[in-house]
Amino acid sequence: MIQEFIAIPLLVMSWIFIMFGMVAIFRLTNLYTRILSAATIDTVGSLTILIALLIANITSYEYVIRFTLLIGFLIITNPISSHVNIRSAYLTGVPIKRVYHEADKTKQNEKAGELNA
Repeated sequence: MIQEFIAIPLLVMSWIFIMFGMVAIFRLTNLYTRILSAATIDTVGSLTILIALLIANITSYEYVIRFTLLIGFLIITNPISSHVNIRSAYLTGVPIKRVYHEADKTKQNEKAGELNA
């Protein structure tokens, strides 16, 4: 059916968003950017999954109402929960510092060696 041709690419797209989000969480430099990335990707990935399920079950009005309510709930609660997480981290004194990866550390050591020579 036509719903499957729309729902399957949406599901694939949602998993691509989720994979990019997982990579971003490990690659970003501090806690605040990691939380922001996780919240954004979680919202986008979840919304595309719910929209795909909504389209796949468009013939049943019960599912349309349920998925519409879930999408509304997700749009309202995800930004609030990420804001609460970031605000609690800020209020408890989590420093905004840069976390260096091993590749960045070796580049900095090489640059420091070139400057000292």
